[in-house]
Amino acid sequence: MTSSKPITTSYLVGNLHCPSCVAVIKNVIEQEYAGRVFWVSPNVVTSVVTVEHQDAGADFIRDMGQTLEDAGFEICAVDTTADIPDDLANGTADDDRVRTSQDSGRRRGSGALELWWRLWRAATPSATPHDSKAATHLDNCDACKTTAAAVAHDHGLSLEQQFHANNLSASSLQKRLSGAAKMSPAVLEQVIVDDADAPRLWRATVSIGGMTCASCSNTITEQIQKYPWVSGIVVNLVTNSASVDIRDEGRVQELVSAIEDLGYDAALDKVIDLEELKRVSVDEREIEIKIDGIFCAKCPERILKTLKNLSSSRIEILKAASREKPYLKIRYTPQAPEFTIRHILKAIEATDPSLYASIYHPPTLEERSKAIRAKHQRQMFWRMMLTLILAIPTFVFGIVYMSLVPDSDPAKHYLMKPWTSGLSRLEIILFALSTPVYFFAADIFHVRAIKEIRTMWRPESRTPIIERFYKFGSMNMLMSLGTTIAYFSSVAQMIAAGLRHETSVPESRFYFDSVVFLTLFLLAGRLIEAYSKSKTGDAVGALAKLRPNTALLIEKNQIRGQVTTVTPIDQLEHGDTIRVPHGASPATDGIILTGESNFDESSLTGESRPIKKAPGDEIFAGTVNKGDAVTIRVTGTSGKSMLDQIVEVVREGQTKRAPVEQIADILTSYFVPVITLIAVLTWIIWLSLALSSVISEHELRSSGGSAAFAFQFAIAVFVVACPCGLALAAPTAIFVGGGIAAKHGILAKGGGEAFEKASKIDCVVFDKTGTLTEGGEPKITDSELFPDQDIRDFNKQALLSGLKAAEEQSSHPIAKAVVKFCGDNVPSAQLGKIEELPGRGMKASYQDKPFDIAVGNELLMRDLSVVLSRAVINRLQSWKGEAKSVAVVAVKSQGENSSWTPAAILSISDPIRSEARAVVKALRTRGTQVWMLSGDNVTTAKAVARLVGISEANVLAEVLPSEKADKVRYLQSTLYADENPNNYRSSTGRAMVAMVGDGINDSPALTTADVGIAIGSGSDVAISSADFVLASSSLGAVLTLLDLSRTVFRRIKVNFGWAVIYNLLAVPIAAGCLYGIKTGDGAHVRLDPVWAALAMALSSISVVLSSLALRIKIPWVGFRAKPLKEDY
Repeated sequence: MTSSKPITTSYLVGNLHCPSCVAVIKNVIEQEYAGRVFWVSPNVVTSVVTVEHQDAGADFIRDMGQTLEDAGFEICAVDTTADIPDDLANGTADDDRVRTSQDSGRRRGSGALELWWRLWRAATPSATPHDSKAATHLDNCDACKTTAAAVAHDHGLSLEQQFHANNLSASSLQKRLSGAAKMSPAVLEQVIVDDADAPRLWRATVSIGGMTCASCSNTITEQIQKYPWVSGIVVNLVTNSASVDIRDEGRVQELVSAIEDLGYDAALDKVIDLEELKRVSVDEREIEIKIDGIFCAKCPERILKTLKNLSSSRIEILKAASREKPYLKIRYTPQAPEFTIRHILKAIEATDPSLYASIYHPPTLEERSKAIRAKHQRQMFWRMMLTLILAIPTFVFGIVYMSLVPDSDPAKHYLMKPWTSGLSRLEIILFALSTPVYFFAADIFHVRAIKEIRTMWRPESRTPIIERFYKFGSMNMLMSLGTTIAYFSSVAQMIAAGLRHETSVPESRFYFDSVVFLTLFLLAGRLIEAYSKSKTGDAVGALAKLRPNTALLIEKNQIRGQVTTVTPIDQLEHGDTIRVPHGASPATDGIILTGESNFDESSLTGESRPIKKAPGDEIFAGTVNKGDAVTIRVTGTSGKSMLDQIVEVVREGQTKRAPVEQIADILTSYFVPVITLIAVLTWIIWLSLALSSVISEHELRSSGGSAAFAFQFAIAVFVVACPCGLALAAPTAIFVGGGIAAKHGILAKGGGEAFEKASKIDCVVFDKTGTLTEGGEPKITDSELFPDQDIRDFNKQALLSGLKAAEEQSSHPIAKAVVKFCGDNVPSAQLGKIEELPGRGMKASYQDKPFDIAVGNELLMRDLSVVLSRAVINRLQSWKGEAKSVAVVAVKSQGENSSWTPAAILSISDPIRSEARAVVKALRTRGTQVWMLSGDNVTTAKAVARLVGISEANVLAEVLPSEKADKVRYLQSTLYADENPNNYRSSTGRAMVAMVGDGINDSPALTTADVGIAIGSGSDVAISSADFVLASSSLGAVLTLLDLSRTVFRRIKVNFGWAVIYNLLAVPIAAGCLYGIKTGDGAHVRLDPVWAALAMALSSISVVLSSLALRIKIPWVGFRAKPLKEDY
């Protein structure tokens, strides 16, 4: 029997290419399943076909998928809201059939569902042969028709696509971030969805040097993905790193070598076992100890014996030290102050006076990337200095003597006089100056270009032959080609002059001076670009600098009493006591033991007002003590503090690319071949014009002949073209935006993709409790016991004790308020069976009394058939009209014919956030729709809406936790994108919905929404499901987030526009399109290769500087958070 509730099923289609595919899919599904399908929505952008249909069972979903395959479409994965058949939960499946890549978006698909899809694929062979399906698809798809001749062989490639089914102090955020990190670690960003037999994966993080543009990152991605032991790879151009999932840990060095073979420097940062990560105990600590002074083979054995005697039960040796590798890796369970890492280090040093033990910290990813960038910059700097030194005499001889010194000057006459075979001394000098520049300064371009070509054409290369001709090269190749053509064409002219024994050779035939100045400008531009680019991705480094390296540790000494010592922070343990003096930053998170002070938490939460702290309050690393000294007990050791969690969130967000970056990837992947083709055609066209006598003889003689004349244009095309601006347009702006967001207490877990979606938001949905309201400590403001009548054999004490015992089983804020209302003097009753009813309340039975008790909302009372008198109903309505939540307590005897009787009514007040009304009005003023979602009753929800300025028509009340995600989907399907030109309209035409919530029951809605925003005071699950985490629970951060997202993507558009316009104008000018125009002195307008090099360098530098300008707080230049107007 089918359910009346509609089911939504989404199919990931590998070859959904164009509008004709959309029309075919809609036509096939609607005709085949008329009456059972409500609507069909194919999406060309995401390659997802979403179908809303009757709940007709698993066979119906199979049939629809089979129908799509019979129509020539490739089904890669499926997601559905229907229940998965239990009889399919224990099968085997083809591991290669379904893969999905989890990103910052919606993570709804379960492993069981993907297993079910693979079971269907394995158990239900396609009724249509592959060739026949391909032919069918070719008939239906216009995009494939137009490219069939060139790329038909590509249609059989497997496609792995992302499927997106998918006033606060820092204290509350710390509790949530640490939990969120355990529940949704950053290292699980990409996984292969499979059952328990899935292959084990390791994640290798590699620092890469030498990447200059998107062509570099694309080359690494494409080449490394071809190895069968690689599961997935994400290359980040700005951080100079790559995250690679591999199936064999032993392939790590092969991975590094493979990247180096592509022409890049590679250094392994770390390797993480994704399975082992899940099993690490939060109480354990795993560290690596460096031991200096090991001088013989016996020392490691003595060290191990010492540790065994110290505490064999609490220390596990993971990797023993040796004389060659003096690094000891251990896992232990600390118990301060009796057993800490300090005891372990002292025990090792006590083994032998020559030993010195210290905690070893491998360089972090940021440190390795910084080292690689520094090495790259040094290479560029010394090569630029060599070129600059040689450019000075080149300028003197090639420019000054040639242009500025009169012909009558004896020195010029001496230099210009032919010396041998018609070659002047000047050309010999310029040849001598340019040769070291070409071979020792521009070599960095030549080496990488050669490695790129060698990698592509080596016998074991997996790149298809045809693809090698239309998809190759990078910026290095363009630079190498430009200088190579200029240098070797000049050398060829010298050789030709020597063979022909010419009496005089015009200096215009040679480009030796161009080689020097080309290289100088290219290196200078690359050096400035590398330096500027390093400044865009320093958000993680800036956060890490907030923590000091040492702490004042307070220990008790039997002789000297209390002793304070300066201790490295990595030697602190949970439970240690440290002192934080005035003006200092706590080295770790902790709880104040003695003293009161004010702490500046603006670096973490963006809250500028100092927060007062007293004994029992939490303080955090990265904050600043503005008052008197305090002593604290350490609760978050190195690597586990709130600051560390924030760093991990920011780092995780930096690995996630925005969809807009795919535009640059596509353009740059074909950029070099296109520019090469244009340069060759330019040379051929100008050579043809020269040979056809279209160009004057004077011009040709002054240029050194027809070939040399044409070469000038070809060289200019090679040099002026620059894909770097395209590649840097998006990531640099997003990285700068992420750093600005972190300074305002906004953590972008979703990275670039989340920023892009946030820039298009049309509708913001707020949860009520804990989001629009403070939600911290609700209070019982009104109460009536036994409002209708006294219940026989049941008194006030029994009622309150049972109510208290029942509510103590719940963590809901209202439950805590009820417990507090009952009072500390009321003992908790002994209850038997306790049943929690999500979204309604709780039921329980007394063990020592023949009564049952129920507490909850009016919905629960209706379900229990509780009869409320008119007076009680009026009282409840009055409370709800005051924006208060209400609860009803009912009891009944345990007899068969007994009924539930109301025993108490309560009103709960949850104060509205002071800034809520101003935020709502600001959103509505800018054209953003505002909705409220609540599980509370309609009257209370609408009363809260009136107080904060939300239209009552935009209130969704009495929504169960399981229904919140459905309501978000309802808004996504019924609302349309805002017509306001200041907003970026969604490409789908529907409204982009953001959900702001804080509780566990909000997590499905946060995941379902286009953008999930979690309040920092929210639950672990909510934060792990969100794209953004607001470290400051002030709702004003929502406005800052939306404004920043739009500013960032406006800047991306400016960057893209400038990069595209530059290339569209510069390449034709370099190719000689303006040659027909003459200046006042009769010279033709053309772009000399030297000036082309300067223009190329400035183009990429300008894009980076444009992104960095976001940090300037000047309107229309950078970003400045708008103050919240309280008069809203």
